[in-house]
Amino acid sequence: MENRKEVDSFNEYREKMNAKILDADNLVLKRLFNLDTNTYEEGALPAITKEMLGLVASMVLRCDDCIKYHLGKCQDLGVSTAQMFEIFAVANIVGGTIVIPHTRRAVEYWESLQNIA
Repeated sequence: MENRKEVDSFNEYREKMNAKILDADNLVLKRLFNLDTNTYEEGALPAITKEMLGLVASMVLRCDDCIKYHLGKCQDLGVSTAQMFEIFAVANIVGGTIVIPHTRRAVEYWESLQNIA
């Protein structure tokens, strides 16, 4: 139950705040959100690869909200736990040991996602 609450809480807050941002009808923000959405769609690279890249970049940039978002998308697209730990390894090699605390939280959130799947 706790796992479901954590995941649902994150997703509900993200959706609510994104709606508020988009409802402000700012053209630049709308275009930015649209560009972000389109970037992760299937193309020369499969969507799953793009989500893995997004996760590594988010970990290196140390954005916990972005990490959670990309973890959820990776899970939706079928990334395995073994693959996830290789993604974590790449992020830590690229980002250095400062990424370790974010890896801890990423593992915890990944476990939450797996426990509600």
